[in-house]
Amino acid sequence: MGGTGKPCLWGICDIPDLDVSMDTWSYFHTCLVSIWLHRFYIYSAVAFGISLWIVIQFTTTRTNRKGEKSHGNPSSPEGTADKLGNGCALPQAQEVHVAGVKIFYGSQTGTAKRFAKTLAEAVTSLNLPVEVINMGDYDPEDGLVEETSSRSICVFLVATYTEGQPPESAAWFCKWLEEAANDFRVGKSFLQGLRYAVFGLGNSAYVDHYNTVGRRMDRWLWMLSASRIMTRAEGDCNVTQSKHGSIEADFEAWKTKFLTRLQVLCKGEKKPCSGKCKKGKCKSSGKQSKESSDHEHGTSEHENTEAEELFETSSEEEAGGTDSVIDVEDLGNIMGHMRKAKQREQELEEAAAGAGRKEEAERREMITPALREALTKQGYKLIGSHSGVKLCRWTKSMLRGRGGCYKHTFYGIESHRCMEATPSLACANKCVFCWRHHTNPVGTEWRWKMDQPEVILQEAIEKHQNMIKQFKGVSGVKAARLEEALAVKHCALSLVGEPIMYPHINRFVRLLHQHGISTFLVTNAQFPEEIRRLEPVTQLYVSVDASTKESLRRIDRPLFKDFWQRFLDSLKALAEKQQRTVYRLTLVKAWNVDEVKAYADLISLGKPDFIEVKGVTYCGESSASSLTMANVPWHGEVVSFVQELARLLPEYGIACEHEHSNCLLMAHSKFQVDGEWRTWIDYGRFQELVGEYERSGGSRTFTAAEYTARTPPWALFGARERGFDPSDVRFQRKNKARDISGC
Repeated sequence: MGGTGKPCLWGICDIPDLDVSMDTWSYFHTCLVSIWLHRFYIYSAVAFGISLWIVIQFTTTRTNRKGEKSHGNPSSPEGTADKLGNGCALPQAQEVHVAGVKIFYGSQTGTAKRFAKTLAEAVTSLNLPVEVINMGDYDPEDGLVEETSSRSICVFLVATYTEGQPPESAAWFCKWLEEAANDFRVGKSFLQGLRYAVFGLGNSAYVDHYNTVGRRMDRWLWMLSASRIMTRAEGDCNVTQSKHGSIEADFEAWKTKFLTRLQVLCKGEKKPCSGKCKKGKCKSSGKQSKESSDHEHGTSEHENTEAEELFETSSEEEAGGTDSVIDVEDLGNIMGHMRKAKQREQELEEAAAGAGRKEEAERREMITPALREALTKQGYKLIGSHSGVKLCRWTKSMLRGRGGCYKHTFYGIESHRCMEATPSLACANKCVFCWRHHTNPVGTEWRWKMDQPEVILQEAIEKHQNMIKQFKGVSGVKAARLEEALAVKHCALSLVGEPIMYPHINRFVRLLHQHGISTFLVTNAQFPEEIRRLEPVTQLYVSVDASTKESLRRIDRPLFKDFWQRFLDSLKALAEKQQRTVYRLTLVKAWNVDEVKAYADLISLGKPDFIEVKGVTYCGESSASSLTMANVPWHGEVVSFVQELARLLPEYGIACEHEHSNCLLMAHSKFQVDGEWRTWIDYGRFQELVGEYERSGGSRTFTAAEYTARTPPWALFGARERGFDPSDVRFQRKNKARDISGC
């Protein structure tokens, strides 16, 4: 049991070794207790150290970024890679120099194509490469991706066609772009780096579809992270609402701004455009603009605006996709958006109310300076702010003794004594076969300044007489007919537009009757209540351009949403009239010539006295219509159509024909008396009857049967003359352009 420091045989430890172990444990125990007692100071020191480290790191990083921004090369692969953090390009990553301009157009009638060529010429003058591309000949899936790194500016000129759809040539381009923008498999930064501008072509009269294609294209590009170089612009075909008076003027104004912006980009710019450019100054916020900054039209576009606000998310949110679950922390932002939306809605309502009061105080004139210039070039003599008169080509023809129009053949009017006029240049349709080339304004209600009917009639007669006097001394003009023509006997209220829209149409008609002038009023079957309120006219026409809802939509391109119901109601209103009523059918080959049975059903609905069936008149190539000569039926085809229609309508017969106008007349059997057709009008008798009606305050009514006259043999269907008055001499033009004016 000596002091060897080792355990003894019986397992008992040495005492000195045990003391050393106890001293070590006591030392560590004392340290731990001291640390625990002073733990607050230790934690504070650690926190201070971490904070100091964060500040140092932040300062160093910020200094490095500033150095890169001042001295770095943004076009280098390394710089670009560094700045494409998290798949989202920072503002300084956008290349500022322009390699060229690519102009894409989607056009139905040629306007967008024409604008594209005009813009290309302007860009070429800046010594920049330019390429004009038809969207129908372009593959967006492969091509647009290349534009993200090409340093080119892409310009999209796209029109909105029927029902808010893109033109045929742009249909696939728009479909692909829409699918790409809404496909979760396509990255939200798919078109990042592409710089673009959009100019939409539309017509504000179609409120629900105004420039929808341009707006959607702008939004889809934005959703795919493409960068606007300037805010979207919109051209308006509606001359009464166009900001600059016409769509051409709208385009010119935008083109000037675009060229200015393009020159700025060519010189170099550090920040991308936010899309909120005003008065040539780009106020960039460093992120894409919201659609709500643009001036939008219609409820549907307001919904799209809200949708874009929701799309404005961070790159992390875009990469992770959307989720129907809302984080509690995001509720504050969502409520903020809702409050802003409600406030904006209230502001819009107040603005609309104020605009309504202002409009009542001062309405705009229907005829703008641009419209006045366009119509004057077409030969119209404009009256006041919304009316017009023009010489019909058949008036000129009958002055020379070369035959009258189909109304002369069918109803006995004297074509040289007929005044073609309208108290309303505005219309509620944009028919594909309109020979006025859609230069007239459009609208669904009267919202313009209004002239008094007395002034309109006086000026109309004066201007008509002045045009007649110009034929004095012209070779071939018959002196007797020239003298007769100075006394207007008939008025065809079918010049252009929708006469029945004029709020004082009844007063205007009464004035015509008081001057001994018969009235032939044409309406496009979109105003049933106005038809019911209309006082007696010599003959009331309704244009029945199609027999089904879809074909009417394609041919007439009406502005009203409920156009089909209005159409049917107008036919029913026509059936209530006691005076002469007419359906006017215009046959457009490959559009409506196969709808004979459906036409027969519509005729049973309106029960017209007469049915005029006429082949469409080709007005030449126009941006307002896609029709060609192939759409004009031969006279034999019109005859076959009428014969088939007559077989379905036993109460009607084929009465007259005017081969030169490619037109036939069907009449109800009640106008065939003792085997003779009485489609002509006793105009003297009509004036007596309408005079009695007006003097009696409307109590003395009369019917169509009371002012008929016998139809001459040469005007009948099947006659050798084919509707040409034998008292005149038929004249055949040779190698001269056709004058397609006339009613």
